[in-house]
Amino acid sequence: KAFNTTSRAKTLKMMLVVKVLACASVALAFVAPSSAVPKATRRTALVEEGAFVPDMERRNIMNLVLLFGGVGPVVTALGVPYLLFFIPQTGGGGGAGIPALTKAGDPITFASWLDTHQVGERQLVQGLKGDATYLIVDEGKVIRDYGINAVCTHLGCVVPWNKAANKYLCPCHGSQYDQTGKVVRGPAPLSLALAHVTDVDGKVTFVPWTEEDFRTGLKPWWN
Repeated sequence: KAFNTTSRAKTLKMMLVVKVLACASVALAFVAPSSAVPKATRRTALVEEGAFVPDMERRNIMNLVLLFGGVGPVVTALGVPYLLFFIPQTGGGGGAGIPALTKAGDPITFASWLDTHQVGERQLVQGLKGDATYLIVDEGKVIRDYGINAVCTHLGCVVPWNKAANKYLCPCHGSQYDQTGKVVRGPAPLSLALAHVTDVDGKVTFVPWTEEDFRTGLKPWWN
């Protein structure tokens, strides 16, 4: 009987110990994770000791240099021609004249032109700034003392001469100009530009028109 009592006491103690361990395990499961900061892991250097490593500011500057070094030439190549399109060109400057040229680029002489063209003819030649310009043969078999720029003042189409209508009629948007190149119907806002025709060593020579436009009484818009 004493043996049974002792065995029962040992059994109860063991059960008590198991319960305590079980409670402890459950309690540990609900403990908040540790907030301790883990020790920094040692990193292996990617550059040799003593080598130059640019700081953040220098790296940013280097990135900008590379960016603009690559983009700059492209922007320049595309942007400069676009801007130059809006800058008026000058035809020799300072009142200097340039010879009228054929389509083949040959200088035109008064003698050769009058030998091959009749009174009333208006033919295109290359004039100031390379623009198509009308040479006109007037009565008396003489070349008129001014040429008429054939570039429409609306959107730049070349305006043909219509003999039946006795006008320059733009085929693009219907602008009309009289026989002197004065605008008589829009949408073109201005008359055709003029250039003086002079004789330089027998060659037909265009000289910029800088004085008042006799057709409008205004200063020439093309200068």
